[in-house]
Amino acid sequence: MVDTVRIGILGTGFGVRAMVPGFHFTPGAEVVAICSGRLARAEAASREHNIPHAFDDYRAMLDQVEMDMVAIVTPVSLHHPMTLAALEHGCHVLCEKPMALNLGEALEMYQRAQAVGVVHMIDHELRFNPTRRRLGELLAQGYLGRVYHVNLQAFVDARADPQQPWGWWFSKAQGGGGLGAAGSHHVDLLRWWLGELVAVDGRVDTLIKQRPDPQTGEPRVVDADDYYFFQGELASGARVTVEASYICRPNKGTRIEIYGEKGSLILDADDRLWGMQAGDTQPAELTVPDPLLDTPGVSTNVWSRSFIYQAREMVNAIREGRGVGWGATFRDGAQTQAVLDAVRQSSDERRWVEVKTLA
Repeated sequence: MVDTVRIGILGTGFGVRAMVPGFHFTPGAEVVAICSGRLARAEAASREHNIPHAFDDYRAMLDQVEMDMVAIVTPVSLHHPMTLAALEHGCHVLCEKPMALNLGEALEMYQRAQAVGVVHMIDHELRFNPTRRRLGELLAQGYLGRVYHVNLQAFVDARADPQQPWGWWFSKAQGGGGLGAAGSHHVDLLRWWLGELVAVDGRVDTLIKQRPDPQTGEPRVVDADDYYFFQGELASGARVTVEASYICRPNKGTRIEIYGEKGSLILDADDRLWGMQAGDTQPAELTVPDPLLDTPGVSTNVWSRSFIYQAREMVNAIREGRGVGWGATFRDGAQTQAVLDAVRQSSDERRWVEVKTLA
């Protein structure tokens, strides 16, 4: 059994906001290196969080620092080369979602990780949220019986300001856009709770088509999506409808409604779970309190709290030489990527598209 898992983090956005604190609250984990495309940012994170090594070149970090695990929290276009490089060094890998730019990249990452024999996980931390886990348990126990249909709406204001400066998130070539950022989470939860999506009919759109350049202020073209919609069919025959926008004012959050022969389960925008079965006169609250919610030093953000549970699971899996439990593996990431690719193809061709199923 490994005593301490030495971790390198590629990326100083979510990597610093959530991952560094998450590993801090994980016994047996030590962040030993951090890398950013801008050395000043890596050095600032290094000083603030007492991380021994700072780099602006991930290859140099892999060559010069002894690490057991690498967390990749960069623009999506870098996930594939960075993952392959980390695997070449025999590192276990936690990769941010969406896994890759397309299914071809995702499959190569998955197959290589399997061949090397490392622990691999996609950062779908919401699988570790106690209430979402409870929702999955209720479905597995037959709370709804046969599931008929699911409605998921995510209306947020994260990109609503047209003057928000252009960055990689607004570039399709770099893997930006809402379908990858949020849609990957939506698809992963649906797959985890209810099984595979087998066909989709979707639309992906860019409604704010220009953003100011952060240096010059001149308008730059936006070609990554800020709105998407798709309907889908699950292998069980249940129907799914997903609609999401990043440009809604006011922010309404995310709401998931699941309906079946025995009643309904609803996860509201405040992360509260409600259930109602035939014969009930009012819904019952089924929310599971998060033990980390009032822990000093832990963010109240559901993403950051959920990441701590995920970090603990991955680190323990590495230390104990086992798989990652209910965590999303690279295989899950690749199957989710197949759904995202199918939604984009459907939007381009204006038709239903069958989702490729991994062997």
